[in-house]
Amino acid sequence: MGSLRRLAGRAPAPSRSLKWALDGVSLEVEQGEVVGIIGRNGAGKSTLLKVLSRITYPTSGRVEVSGRVGSLLEVGTGFHDELTGRENIYLNGSILGMKKRETDAVLDRIIEFADVTEYLDTPIKRYSSGMRMRLGFAVAAHLSTDVLFVDEVLAVGDVGFQKKCLGAMRELGGGGRTIIFVSHNMAAIENLCKRTIWIANGQVKQDGDTREVIRAYLNSFDATDKQTADLAAVREREGTGDVRFLKMEFLNESGGEEPVIHSGSRLHMRFHYECQRDIPNLYFGLRIFSNLGVLISDVHNWATNQGITLAPKGRGTIDLEIDFLNLIPGT
Repeated sequence: MGSLRRLAGRAPAPSRSLKWALDGVSLEVEQGEVVGIIGRNGAGKSTLLKVLSRITYPTSGRVEVSGRVGSLLEVGTGFHDELTGRENIYLNGSILGMKKRETDAVLDRIIEFADVTEYLDTPIKRYSSGMRMRLGFAVAAHLSTDVLFVDEVLAVGDVGFQKKCLGAMRELGGGGRTIIFVSHNMAAIENLCKRTIWIANGQVKQDGDTREVIRAYLNSFDATDKQTADLAAVREREGTGDVRFLKMEFLNESGGEEPVIHSGSRLHMRFHYECQRDIPNLYFGLRIFSNLGVLISDVHNWATNQGITLAPKGRGTIDLEIDFLNLIPGT
């Protein structure tokens, strides 16, 4: 039978170089769950959403999705370029099986959310990518669907609209809508999803509590060069040189090296130093900056006038521990 299929062109002959976009992926999502999908580029996340959305038919296996499905997988998905924004809203409603009066009931909310009132009767082909994305999300979020698939399209919008989208998705999830959300934004995944699935090489690597899955995913990166900073060779220094930092490292609860520090988790840093003379009362501080150079936090002991007594002349360490590193999303 397989030979007949190959002769008919229905099934390609197996190839040793064949790479499966998805391989043995099996998962079940209950009604009302908000589930995050994470993984590196090329892991199979977008392919999984296309299969679940019935845009791509699986080579083997089966997919069962109950209820009306809304998808926002690419900017402008489901839009007809020659139709206006208003006409595309009704077109999407019709595709979902909604009656005109049902779409009429949510039209004003869609227009307000997308903020495209001025261009509503302009053909979609005249829209910028940001306008298409705003309208696409507004349509997907406000039309009557039971399941919503959202890919990494929020990266197209500005910060204000991203917050608006995440707020809307949170409300939809709270209202019983099932949402599958693919994103590289770990803060957004953590804030929105209780359950997260990590896809690696087309397979489910881990499925469970969001914080645990994100931590495992981030720890999978080769961060050997980032978790320990060797300062011994640094020559551009200020001060007298009586005490010099040699190394800085991040530690986990068992004392091993911690490659990634996660907001909301425990912070344990160890600073190695070399002391040229006895210093009985040393003041020490740590400042945390964002990637834009903004001072985020300043931890020090001079405010409480509690100096640190260093080890006698020679080398030693200073440990800094923060039980709950409460930082806003960012780098």
